[in-house]
Parts: sequence; structure tokens; C-alpha cells
Amino acid sequence: MNPYTLLPFIVLIAAMFLMTRSAKKKQQQAAQMRNELQPGSGVRTIGGMYATVKEINEDTVLLDAAPGVDLLFAKNAIGAVLTDDEYNRIVHGIEHDLKSDADIVPDDASSLTETDETDGPAAAAAASDDKIDLGKKDADEDTAGESEAAGAPTEDEPKKTDGDSDAK
Repeated sequence: MNPYTLLPFIVLIAAMFLMTRSAKKKQQQAAQMRNELQPGSGVRTIGGMYATVKEINEDTVLLDAAPGVDLLFAKNAIGAVLTDDEYNRIVHGIEHDLKSDADIVPDDASSLTETDETDGPAAAAAASDDKIDLGKKDADEDTAGESEAAGAPTEDEPKKTDGDSDAK
């Protein structure tokens, strides 16, 4: 038999072996993580619920989801064990790890739009609260003012009728 005909089968078997090996490795890591659960640890279930471990049994875990709310879950339903900082950040909104105050984005954009006074007259005009006249006038205001002064009705105004109309 020709070795080239066996090559696709060998490649297929090797790929299946590698895929099952990686899946088995992930299952072992998940089992190890579940076996290392301690009471008081913050966890996330596979359904996305965050809770604190209250009690651990052989196949089940008692979780404290809220004050006075205890839930019994299977150990396999624990998706991840969280660190204390991560659990407090997600559940309580407590931030502990602020690396530096300089990287914080301000709440408003006023600090981002500051200009130096040395940039010239444009910076001086921008710094003052006065409006700048760019020489552009609103054409609608001029034409409306002229037509009202002349007493002529404009095209935009609807014609007044008695309430009787020809279309019925």
C-alpha cells in the first residue's frame, strides 16, 4: 500500500488526539479549581451569577447570593473562582487598583479643550466669553424682516379661509 494514501488518515488521527488532549487538560484545570474552593471565596456560576461560598459539600456548594439568600448549586455549576479584588470590583463596585491618578479621564471635556494664551488672537478670543462675529448674517431673518415691514404676506404663511372648502 502506498504511504501517501495513509497520510490523510494519520493527520486526521493526530488532530483528533490533540483536540481531545486540550479538552481533557481544560477539564482537569476546572476540576482542580472547584476542588480548591474555600468558604468565603467569591465565585461566578456558569449562569453568570456572582455569589460567596458559604459551605462546601462533596458534590454541592452552598452559595450566599445576598443577605439571607442561600442557594445550593452543584460543584460543576461553578464557572470561576474570583480573587477578592475582582469580586469586590464586580459586585460592590469597589476599585482598589488605581495605578496612577494621571491616567484618569476627566468627567467633563473642559480640561481637554484648554488653550494657551500665547497662541495669538484666536486663543485670546476663544478665552473670552464674547461672541465672535464672523460676518455671516442669517438671510432668513433679513428677508422676513423686510416682508413684514412691507405688509406683504409671505409664501410660508398659510392662507386664511372661512372654514368652508371646495374639496369634500
